[in-house]
Amino acid sequence: MQACSYTRLVDPSVSVFVDVQNTLIAPLILQLGTEEQKQKYLPKICTEWVGMDAFCIVFSDQVGSFCLSESGSGSDAFAMKTVAKPDGDDFLITGSKLWITNAGHAHFFLVFANADTSKGYKGITCFLVDRSQEGVSVEKKEDKLGIRASSTCPVYFDHVRVPKSSILGEYGKGVKSIDKHGHISGYKYAIECLNGGRIGIGAQMIGLAQGCFDNAVPYLQERKQFGSRLIDFQGMQHQVSQVAVEIEAARLLVYNAARMKDNNIPFVKQAAMAKLYSSQVRD
Repeated sequence: MQACSYTRLVDPSVSVFVDVQNTLIAPLILQLGTEEQKQKYLPKICTEWVGMDAFCIVFSDQVGSFCLSESGSGSDAFAMKTVAKPDGDDFLITGSKLWITNAGHAHFFLVFANADTSKGYKGITCFLVDRSQEGVSVEKKEDKLGIRASSTCPVYFDHVRVPKSSILGEYGKGVKSIDKHGHISGYKYAIECLNGGRIGIGAQMIGLAQGCFDNAVPYLQERKQFGSRLIDFQGMQHQVSQVAVEIEAARLLVYNAARMKDNNIPFVKQAAMAKLYSSQVRD
């Protein structure tokens, strides 16, 4: 979280990269991957990992992308159209994903596809798919207003053949998560990853706000009007103080959400609040 915040001071695109690797890619592989999958992917994206935590470096050997969103579905599991059809000992993945962060630089993808449509969202399964596999295509990146160094692209899967060993978690059960009824629901864990990602976004917003503040104050201390520094005008001091308070409040909201997550305390509401308020402060 601190890495996301501090890198945001310098380059928002780097911060997005760190956030995706640490909140979406590495945690899923750590918690659900087989030993073989961990040995194959983690050394390429992490400096080290301890228990359920991952510490990623910015200049990693490889980049992973989280392929969940589609043209008609994001958090709506029932609307997912990408399917993984069993074919002997393999699966054939067909479908498209949109707005995929870091897709232009990705070496592999965590692809969510329905391996058993008769089960609805409970058939959603997560697959590890290498970019080099036949049938995988990454299209032109979006022409965004900002964070342009972080590519956002559509990704298409045209009968991509993957072995059963590429499943992250359990076949037909998506990524493993147990709901309040004791049922295993894969999609729920994917959404929980996004909940954690909201904390990372909050950290990014803090970094942006702090960077603006750190650049504005020296200017106010140097620039003079009517024979006085801008910072010496009481009205300006009120504005600077208000901004400082808002940044600190946003920081504490984000830190508290991260603390709750780290201690396995329900944190969904706090993560949403932290993302909302920190984004407002950034503006």
